[in-house]
Amino acid sequence: MNRFIPFTSVAFLAAILVMGCSDAPAADTDASGPLPTEESSASTPDTAVQSERSVRVNTLTVQPTTFHEIIAITGSVAAPEDASLSAQSAGSLTFLADVGSRIDKGEVVARLDDRLVRAALDQARANLTSAESQANLAEETLKRQEPLYQDSIISALEYEGVVTQRNQAIAALAQARAAVTQAEQQLENTYIRAPFSGTVEERFVNAGEQVMPGTPVLRIVNTRNLKVVAGVPESYAADIRRGAPVTISFRAFAGEDMLTTVSFVGSVINPRNRTFSIEIDIDNPSGVLKPAMISDLRLTRRVMEDQIVVPQTSILRDENGMSVYLAVGSSDGKVAERRAIELGPSYDGKTVISFGLEAGDEIIIAGQTSVTDGDALVVSSS
Repeated sequence: MNRFIPFTSVAFLAAILVMGCSDAPAADTDASGPLPTEESSASTPDTAVQSERSVRVNTLTVQPTTFHEIIAITGSVAAPEDASLSAQSAGSLTFLADVGSRIDKGEVVARLDDRLVRAALDQARANLTSAESQANLAEETLKRQEPLYQDSIISALEYEGVVTQRNQAIAALAQARAAVTQAEQQLENTYIRAPFSGTVEERFVNAGEQVMPGTPVLRIVNTRNLKVVAGVPESYAADIRRGAPVTISFRAFAGEDMLTTVSFVGSVINPRNRTFSIEIDIDNPSGVLKPAMISDLRLTRRVMEDQIVVPQTSILRDENGMSVYLAVGSSDGKVAERRAIELGPSYDGKTVISFGLEAGDEIIIAGQTSVTDGDALVVSSS
């Protein structure tokens, strides 16, 4: 069976639906979304509180102290008495000191065959004896003839002849004495003597070999008295003087540092490396030190009193210059504060602060690379 709804009924229902929709609240068309409630606002974290942090650091309270400005350079050990001895005459070697022999000054270290030289010396001495006799005879003859000449018993010509003979005898005597001196020197030249006390370090020839004048025979070195030689940069030329304190250590062995003074300061600059030389005399009775050993020298340039000195590791460098962080007091404890500084001389991991710090300042010496201005600090003092 077909049912038909009257048109009037449909219109009535549509009107009711329209009235129901008009009573509903209008939708919020704001693209930013709903406004936060009081509860949601309170739950948002405070950005200032969120950025606050505490950094653990070590600090040091600086006080005035004495600072020794040191120049660190490298030197080497040298033997001022080190000589290669040569033959002064020709001949074959009959004796040569052994390597390692301890030799006193003037002691014979090598000897040449001297038989021919001794024969020549004997002949020269015999000639000298003859010349002395002739000179004595001529002198006596002149003494006897002089009164006769004064009494005109002999002529002037005869007297002059006697005088001439006496003069010739004296000249011959002088020549004979010179010949003996020469022969004695030639004999001495067959001996090679040590010019100073030392040790035979090298032999360049062997016993029995033929040598000529100037041939190197052996080397002798005195290691009891040594010196350290070093070059100092020319920028310190006005600061280093003879007698300046110096500390020496040697790389070849572990031992106590040697405290001494500069014994020589050079007066010229080496144009190749722009340094001037210094020397330090050192005693080496035990022979532990060897020539050509490397040494480390620490020269005292000056002593600075009442200086603020900080560890070099505490200093920060950036485009604005040098600075350190301080631990300063606040109402909530200690906080970091960056302080600009100016540097003085440095040595052995420490630096003089010429401007920017005062006695009693507490600087951060560990952890300073992790802090920024205003950071709260957990401090451990050093």
